[in-house]
Amino acid sequence: MDDSSGLKQKKLEFTLAAVSQLSSSSLSSSSSSSSSVIARFSADSGVAELRFHRDSEFIDGFNVDIGTSQLFKLGPVQSLCVSESSGASKEKSYSRAVTIQFRNEDESRDFHSAFEQWQKDVIQAGIHLPNGAIAASKSKFDYKIEPSSAKMYFHYYGQLLHQQNMLQDYVRTGTYYAAVIENRVDFTGRVVVDVGAGSGILSLFAAQAGAKHVYAVEASEMAEYARKLIAGNPALVQRITVIKGKVEEVELAEKADILISEPMGTLLVNERMLESYIIARDRFLVPNGKMFPSIGRIHMAPFSDEYLFVEIANKALFWQQQNYYGVDLTPLYGSAFQGYFSQPVVDAFDPRLLVSPPLCHVIDFNEIKEEDLFEIDIPLKFIASVGTRVHGLACWFDVLFNGSAVQRWLTTAPGAPTTHWYQIRCVLSQPIYVMAGQEITGRLHMIAHNAQSYTMYLSLSAKMWGPGAVQGGILQTSSGKLDLKEPYYRMSQPQSYTMAQDQQPQQLLQAQAIPIHTEDLDEAELLRQPSENTGPHLQ
Repeated sequence: MDDSSGLKQKKLEFTLAAVSQLSSSSLSSSSSSSSSVIARFSADSGVAELRFHRDSEFIDGFNVDIGTSQLFKLGPVQSLCVSESSGASKEKSYSRAVTIQFRNEDESRDFHSAFEQWQKDVIQAGIHLPNGAIAASKSKFDYKIEPSSAKMYFHYYGQLLHQQNMLQDYVRTGTYYAAVIENRVDFTGRVVVDVGAGSGILSLFAAQAGAKHVYAVEASEMAEYARKLIAGNPALVQRITVIKGKVEEVELAEKADILISEPMGTLLVNERMLESYIIARDRFLVPNGKMFPSIGRIHMAPFSDEYLFVEIANKALFWQQQNYYGVDLTPLYGSAFQGYFSQPVVDAFDPRLLVSPPLCHVIDFNEIKEEDLFEIDIPLKFIASVGTRVHGLACWFDVLFNGSAVQRWLTTAPGAPTTHWYQIRCVLSQPIYVMAGQEITGRLHMIAHNAQSYTMYLSLSAKMWGPGAVQGGILQTSSGKLDLKEPYYRMSQPQSYTMAQDQQPQQLLQAQAIPIHTEDLDEAELLRQPSENTGPHLQ
């Protein structure tokens, strides 16, 4: 990737009315009524800067590092550019600010657009460094993720006990092993990049499959354990290089023929590692290179679970006490009630709790852009198979390893062998009633936030049944806001299925027969469902 071509194609200069520098102790002005000030964008020496000139002379001390600055609009023709301190303190602080006065609103708007584009390209391009080196300026990861969240995230994955938890998920680990070994033709003699390598297990699999060289990129302290583990396998150690750093920051000596990674979180997208996987694709993968996995699918279906609903609702009963050591807790009951329903439930459930066949949302890792994952909007439409109360939306995911020899799926579906991801259910505080054959519509809208997760907005509606249905009347609607970052980890095994009070025996039989499959995929030959002979077992 050329690190400067995109930068040099944009507008380089803007004429300003005035510019002045703010400091903690004084205000020094560089404006002048007799001469104009020129703001000039520059990418010389690999560093993108904004410099100010007057009478063709550079104004000393007014240069701005675009990669570490922010631009704020103070008014229609006035803005403030704040530069991050380069001091030794690890805490973020801003020590320099430049006030910019524009001649008119159009020039202000154009300048802001140019600044944003330059900053975006700085983040995307970076600076070419030696193999394994890390850029000193902020990366894309740093700009969009809260530091405290990143610190906790890398601390968590830097511990062996959490790596062991994932390694002992034999569905997960066994499927990856099978996908790699059964597709030796894709790995033999090829360069592989392991994105978020963790313990290095996938790098070792790739080396076992005959990879020419594997670059294991890991940002947490687990990188040191990975080096130790790989060193303990002398037959493979010479073909694996562990690089400690983020994929957004490190530089590699060569491009990759294959990317391999385990970037999936709860509901596929939690932890936002998919974005790093896509960034690694754009930075390191050769054209038409392979990605393991290459496709992910989020499956969704409405469910009925009276016991789960009551369990969550009852948690808030504590706040209905009117004499708790002489204190009335009831003013907080409503907030507590909604708070419990804002937690997605992570557990393994019986698929017979599903009210309709599922639909799915496909994410093609080969084609999707990073920014497409910032906001995910999924329209929902189901046909109820039974008459019951719908308590929310059940979700799970699967990913495809599209090898040249064997296509293999890793699924987290209910009824399949349980993984450490389990399944997830979004429970609504107000259930809706449906009859067999009734249409259920809605929307799942997910917006990424800087704590490496998503805010989820779910709505479900049951359309009018009988006279008036042709007019599109809505009988009832329920909606909720949930935080994927704060789930309720409920249990590790599916509940035994019990009949809801308003379900008849014949309806139960119908519910048991609901298949888990997708009906709305166009690429059926590629996106076929997991079957018994494409499961995670080793052959």
